[in-house]
Amino acid sequence: MSALPPVTGAQDVPQVPMVAAGDPARFLNRDVEWIEFNARVLDVAADARTPLLERLRFLAIYGANLDEFFMKRLDVLKRQIEAGSPGPVPDALTPAQQLDAVRSRVAQLAVRQVSVFRERVLPALAPHGVRMLRWEDLGPDARSEAESWFRRSVFPILTPLAVDPGHRFPFISNMSVSLGVLLRRPGESEQLFARVKVPDIPSRLYRFAGTADFIPLQEVVEHNLDDLFPGMEILKVLPFRVTRNAEVERDNEDAEDLLEATQHLLKERRFARVVRLEIGTGADERILRFLMDELQVDDDDVYETDGLVDWATLNEIADLELPDLHWPRFTPLSPAGLEGEHADIFAAIRAGDILVHHPYESFDLSVEKFIEDAAADPKVLCIKQSLYRTSGDSPFISSLIRAAESGKQVAVLVELRARFDEARNILWARKLEDAGVHVAYGVVGYKTHTKTALVVRDEPGGLRSYAHIGTGNYNSRTARVYEDVGLLTADPAITEDLVNLFNYMTGRSRQREYRRLLVAPVAMKRTFLELIEREAAVARAGGNGRIVAKMNQLEDRGVMDALYRAGAAGVQVDLVVRGFCCLRPGVPGLSENIRVRSIVGRFLEHSRIFWFGAGQDDPLAGDFFIGSADWMYRNLQTRVEAATPVLGADARRTLWDILQVCLEDRRSAWQMQPDGTYRQLDCADLAADDPRAMGTHARLIALSRDRAAVRARPAR
Repeated sequence: MSALPPVTGAQDVPQVPMVAAGDPARFLNRDVEWIEFNARVLDVAADARTPLLERLRFLAIYGANLDEFFMKRLDVLKRQIEAGSPGPVPDALTPAQQLDAVRSRVAQLAVRQVSVFRERVLPALAPHGVRMLRWEDLGPDARSEAESWFRRSVFPILTPLAVDPGHRFPFISNMSVSLGVLLRRPGESEQLFARVKVPDIPSRLYRFAGTADFIPLQEVVEHNLDDLFPGMEILKVLPFRVTRNAEVERDNEDAEDLLEATQHLLKERRFARVVRLEIGTGADERILRFLMDELQVDDDDVYETDGLVDWATLNEIADLELPDLHWPRFTPLSPAGLEGEHADIFAAIRAGDILVHHPYESFDLSVEKFIEDAAADPKVLCIKQSLYRTSGDSPFISSLIRAAESGKQVAVLVELRARFDEARNILWARKLEDAGVHVAYGVVGYKTHTKTALVVRDEPGGLRSYAHIGTGNYNSRTARVYEDVGLLTADPAITEDLVNLFNYMTGRSRQREYRRLLVAPVAMKRTFLELIEREAAVARAGGNGRIVAKMNQLEDRGVMDALYRAGAAGVQVDLVVRGFCCLRPGVPGLSENIRVRSIVGRFLEHSRIFWFGAGQDDPLAGDFFIGSADWMYRNLQTRVEAATPVLGADARRTLWDILQVCLEDRRSAWQMQPDGTYRQLDCADLAADDPRAMGTHARLIALSRDRAAVRARPAR
């Protein structure tokens, strides 16, 4: 698996004009490319090869991604337009052009989303007894059942809010689904407005008894409004949902009390500007204009859908226990050396570095076990961990609390500013503090994004430190569906660096030099640039300069320009970028030797793996790094990040295999074109048993099982 595959379909690459080295057009627009990534998510939902309930899941993921985009990016562009600002960096598109391009593409994709849902997925689910119904589809018995459930379980918690001279327009919370109702008193001409919020109880779907038939709660409420407004004539009803800006401007970034500043930010975000108004089709013009005036949105901020107003409701249907309509079942395997419930994790790490690859290898038997066993081990004196995002029922929190209560020194860096997880992180921070844990809230001026843990143990030869450095969050739930790698090590050079890094994060250390770790914002970017330039020097000297890098996003202009220069020198560059990529591959005179692909499928590709060939014939003799940082300005310049070299031969082989599987994939891979569009690769010409036709995730499941089977064979 050492050879790089040829670029398939190169003859179909669209031609783009020559782009000069200093031309802003050498970079693609971040926001446009973000939407293009979400288009690939929608492609998975549209793909008939995707299991049916997973297609529903991807429709919900598409909707959630779009929600996040609007919350994060729309107000940024609006503020730039209002200020007449061209944006923080030169761009080929003005902010107004970016916003127009985004709105146009989102409108196109909205039509496709509804088409995939209504015309492809729902009809295919019906023969399996799974249906999403509308009120007009219900017979008398089903309507009676729905109405009885409504009166028993929904009606008591509804609060209709009138709007008139005595009642102000109500506050509409972010992401809430509402009904705008136009009504009047019998015999009168005056039309009145009321708003009814559709509650979460906890679902916005009703499932009919003994069936897999569902109806949106929104429709049930809409067709039982007579119970809410007895004696009134209901004229028109408009379902709508509001999206508010989440990128509140922070005047308090340098505030000394980050906890207080974050709490203040959460309050501001709740009342932030509305950036999107979603409505159902056939909107009554009077209701719509009234909502637009009250919410202060323009025509361009209104998005009409003939599908669902809240696509997240589909997750409940996607959770149905119908194995034939899901991906084949897969149970994560025990990492090498950690087989068995009572495996000694510290002895295993002392025997050699352990690279864990999730979700193929068990998160709970490796990373969770590392902290859990440390908390219970009387020889452990100290535990330090950075928490960026964690799950609601996090086992890490309970382990850390037990450790502190047993007298161990426990220090935790909780990043309060992890977007959309701020409230949860504040809760965890307070629980940890109440248990006696030393809690730091991050480095002022920087987000702490690194995923690191350190355990110090008293052993016969003296104190020994153990570390985990990963690419993903300490989140037990997402670890089941996010692809990540992590290194468990007792390498003194790495653990010493980690001690210094924690001192920087929790104290006032100004550590600038690290022996092994690449630390941002100190030296990570500089080192990556040096490694890229080294490959260019190898190529200029007639050697084999090669780079393979895998990440979530690519946006840092310094890194992209370095890659352009390396490609021009003859370095072969292969980039696996799941999300948005602002580098243009395959442009004559700029990037002929650079290829970019995106993997989107069963698991969310989240690991960051970087390989530099160093002119060596054996790829395992090159330099491997894993870490928490994408090649984005924010990761390299405004966050605390860490990447570690991977030195063990077995670990390097695993990383190389991961990269090669991604580069050979012809099932779940999209090749990026010079104009920023993507073309899904085709495997129709491959034999059914060709590994390239399996897709990255199915192939890595098979490889992990093969490795486990080899380990299980008795020694001869």
